[in-house]
Amino acid sequence: MRNFLFQSRADARRNRLSNVVPRALLLAFLCLGIACSRETPASASKPPVTLDPDVFETDQPEFFKTAKAETRSLPTQVTANGTISPDVSRTIHVTSLGGGRVVEIKVKLGDNVKKGQTLLVISSPDLSTAFSDYEKAQADEELSRKALGRAQMLFDRGAIATKDLETAQDTEDKAKVDVETAKRHVQILGADPAHPSPLIDLKAPVSGTIVEQNVAGSEGVKSLDNSPNLFTIADLDQVWVVCDVFENDLGEVHLGDSAEIRLNAFADRMFKGKVADISRVLDPNTRSAKVRIVLGNADGSLRPGMYAEANFRSRKVTQRVIVPATAIMRLHDKDWVFRKEGDKRFRKIVVQADGLAPDGMQEIREGVKPGDQLVTNALEFSSEVAEKKAD
Repeated sequence: MRNFLFQSRADARRNRLSNVVPRALLLAFLCLGIACSRETPASASKPPVTLDPDVFETDQPEFFKTAKAETRSLPTQVTANGTISPDVSRTIHVTSLGGGRVVEIKVKLGDNVKKGQTLLVISSPDLSTAFSDYEKAQADEELSRKALGRAQMLFDRGAIATKDLETAQDTEDKAKVDVETAKRHVQILGADPAHPSPLIDLKAPVSGTIVEQNVAGSEGVKSLDNSPNLFTIADLDQVWVVCDVFENDLGEVHLGDSAEIRLNAFADRMFKGKVADISRVLDPNTRSAKVRIVLGNADGSLRPGMYAEANFRSRKVTQRVIVPATAIMRLHDKDWVFRKEGDKRFRKIVVQADGLAPDGMQEIREGVKPGDQLVTNALEFSSEVAEKKAD
């Protein structure tokens, strides 16, 4: 009995200990969690630092000169894209009036030719027929001339009447007309009546450059039905720049306005011209009109098909923001400037630049306000910033 009671008390103590230990452990974990939660805000109280990628600082701002953006009364400018084209009034389409087959081509696309130079040779049945008609007309004229001589002799002797002499004279006159007609036909086809031949030498009617070729060797050529023409010769001493000006900008472009032309092929050169014509018809698809500018091309550097950008300066004067041209940096197809925002801080901002002012200043359409302090040498400042980041 005693053993039973002793065993019962021992079991009861073990049960109480088994209940107390988990509770103590739970209480310890709770205390630890509270302590940790009290320490966490202290360590997380500082917000993360976010750097503006367009703001730069320099330790030596005095090394970089700045200038204020100013306003100036300048002509309104319109920019349009276009291409170089031959002057239509100086362009000749070369065709052949005689049909046949091409025997030899003596020139090619892009060649410079002189007036009277042979372009190609055609073996032409039309020319053979023309020479045959010319020789027959000559034979008929010779016969009528002899008949007229006999009639004149008989008339002088009183053997024939006056009307017979007049008939002989009329036949001779008609025979001469037939000879001249046949001769001109041979000359029109491009041959020499004194040298009979079935070959037509197609010659250049003017001096210039071959800008189009639509014939190859051994091809057939149709008479009076050459579509397209065999060659196109253009005098490129003077060319056109044909631009598309949008409807919204047409009011700013007038006949006689000056225009500055820049070409991708000659990025370091600027060509000047004047507006010679503005189309009276608007393209319904692009809502633009063709504007023509005439340019001199004595050195032949301007070639048809070149891409051009025209900057028109209107007679209308407006207030424009200007900055030094060196303050603008071209990067990723955008124009950027560095604006001063503190003793050592500068911000990179994107701008929309227009044309150059006469004194080398750059017009700004958007992004800069009058009075803004800008770094005058953006490229140098950008290099300094890049070196600082690399360090």
